[in-house]
Amino acid sequence: MYLRLPEVRQQCDSGQDALIVKIETDAGLTGVGEVDSSPLAVKGAIDGPYSHTITCGLGRLLLGEDPFETEKLWYKMYNANIYAGRAGVGFHAMSGLDMALWDIKGKALGLPVWKLLGGGFQQKIRCYASSLFGPTPQATGELARRLRDQGFGAVKFGWAPMGQDEQTDVALVREARRGLGEDADLLIDAGLVWDAKTALQRAHAFAEFRIFWLEEPLRPDDYEGYRKLAAATPIRIAAGEEESGRRGFLELMDRGKVDVIQVDLTRCGGFTEAMKIASLAWDRGVPVANHGFTTYINVAAALHWLNAIPNALICEFVAEEKTNLREQITKQKLRAKDGWLEPPQEPGLGIELDEEAVRRYRVA
Repeated sequence: MYLRLPEVRQQCDSGQDALIVKIETDAGLTGVGEVDSSPLAVKGAIDGPYSHTITCGLGRLLLGEDPFETEKLWYKMYNANIYAGRAGVGFHAMSGLDMALWDIKGKALGLPVWKLLGGGFQQKIRCYASSLFGPTPQATGELARRLRDQGFGAVKFGWAPMGQDEQTDVALVREARRGLGEDADLLIDAGLVWDAKTALQRAHAFAEFRIFWLEEPLRPDDYEGYRKLAAATPIRIAAGEEESGRRGFLELMDRGKVDVIQVDLTRCGGFTEAMKIASLAWDRGVPVANHGFTTYINVAAALHWLNAIPNALICEFVAEEKTNLREQITKQKLRAKDGWLEPPQEPGLGIELDEEAVRRYRVA
């Protein structure tokens, strides 16, 4: 189901539309998932017809199957869509379907997904308020103060106007730090704007403001650039939201040598693949965080996953103030308390759609 606000602003805010997946069972249970991608491309990947042995719409592959067999069904989808699904949109579509299957399993057994995954590492998970930069350094500082006053001990700003010039870049970070005060953690998302040399210069310039990490300063496949950057600065380098599947994360870790990998449950292959990615990171001593800038379905999924792995670092929690679908389409409205979130305890994902809102925003 493709949902969209009546007006979509020209900015990097993926909460303005959504691709929601529902899987219904003959037992009367319905699973819900989400995909943060190109929505209509994903819809085509799921709803498409059979073409031939290794190119098939993913939805029809699940008809008549047992939703408990998530591992088998993951590989069935992968193998039947090798032409189009080994990365990118095809993998994103698998993510939403896998998420919905785990939601069904949890509801059938009366258990939260994190318990099905064998988790229980944390009673509460530290989160950071995630926002786009303000239009000016001064506006960013004011926004930082508002988020600090809401109780967040960690705040991230990202994307435009970062990348215009050095003076603006430094001013954005300086004013963000000033607004947050000295005790809070400041995270910076550059938004893919530099080459490795420029990113290293910015990392040195940002060092006096004690940033927690520098996220995605380079193109996602510039693994050599990431390797050089990570080796040359004590600031954590974080990346991974553009990756789909464990192979991409292995490239980031083994070639790029990034310090933190960021896994989006709606893009990486769902829970089934995210658990494998976390294990690969654990073997390499790399902490992981989620990525999620969309709805509370994504946030809930991330909390289940982070509670099921030993190397969770922190949780992204969107605090973008402008109108988006996040507060509209689910019955549950997740809230941080003093910068912490509690893993859901309800069966499955613990999140339900507001069907009236879904109808209101659904695009035919």
